[in-house]
Amino acid sequence: MATAPAAVPDAPGAVRPRRRRLAVVLALAAGTAALFVLTVATGSHRVPVAEVARILLGGTADDPRWTVIVEQVRLPRALTAAAVGAALAVAGVQMQTLFRNALADPFSLGVSSGASMGVAAVVVGTGGVAGSFTGNLAGLGRVGVVLAASLGAAGVLALVLLLSRWVQSAVTLLVIGVMIGSAATAVVGVMLVYARPERTQQFVMWGLGSFSATTWPDLHVMLPVIGAGLLTALLTAKRLNALLLGEDYARTMGLNVRRSRDLALLGTSLLAGAATAFCGPVAFLGLAVPHLTRVALGTSDHRALIPASMLAGAFLALACALLSQPPGTDSVLPLNAVTSLFGAPVVIAFLIRSRRGVQGVAS
Repeated sequence: MATAPAAVPDAPGAVRPRRRRLAVVLALAAGTAALFVLTVATGSHRVPVAEVARILLGGTADDPRWTVIVEQVRLPRALTAAAVGAALAVAGVQMQTLFRNALADPFSLGVSSGASMGVAAVVVGTGGVAGSFTGNLAGLGRVGVVLAASLGAAGVLALVLLLSRWVQSAVTLLVIGVMIGSAATAVVGVMLVYARPERTQQFVMWGLGSFSATTWPDLHVMLPVIGAGLLTALLTAKRLNALLLGEDYARTMGLNVRRSRDLALLGTSLLAGAATAFCGPVAFLGLAVPHLTRVALGTSDHRALIPASMLAGAFLALACALLSQPPGTDSVLPLNAVTSLFGAPVVIAFLIRSRRGVQGVAS
């Protein structure tokens, strides 16, 4: 089974690796900031970059229409992309470390499938007591969809955490999560068989993912949840470093492995659940960004890996948001098509060209 690379601490006086990490973080920060402004400036109607900067700094644009476009449409989309990209990247780091599996991603425990099941229940709205409940949620529009996705993801998380009390092996827990996700996906398939075609289409569109549907009220809920998940990840960086060397070794160091695992699962589920509830199941980012970041940094030390992954995830998500809405056109490409078609070849080429990256995936 593929495992995540082990952390190698710096030797005393190892200045060059530290400079490399600092350079990578600064480059990612600068690139993310520039891409954020570019994402806000481009779209079906171009807004001058100078005007975007003025609006973002609290000034008044020369054309009032630019202010409306930036503040009500472009800025929420860019904030959503940056936050969700950071969330999924960090969640991927935690999952790959926790399960020592290079193929683990934020949705390995079935959080995405649980959210999909909740949304499918709202879209289909079957009869009986459940039907009246889902019908009420459906009547709330987008708020109802977000609530349903959150409830579905929380239900799967609660089940996984409950089962983790009787499971010692992280690998076994990963398999259980995959099985729960498969069962939830099967339930979704059965629901869609009895749905009207227009409702099935509505569910399919949600499943393609989007950064464009969030509003300021959505961000007031999503950003604090993602912030809590990111803070949890930062506070558990040392625990994750210990888990890189295996659970048995971590126990000999005095680490409470079960508590550390529960914290990682909770943080990952907060991040992946919030992202999925508001944007749909966004593919690729949580799986690929951790590997790219490890290659760029040359280390698996979570004290550097987690902050760098936040920036790298935000950068790639903003790039995908930019590509999904080509400048000067009204067309919108499916987000998951962009993340996979444009992102996967770049990641493959980047990893193949890096001997360290290939060894990290195969070790």
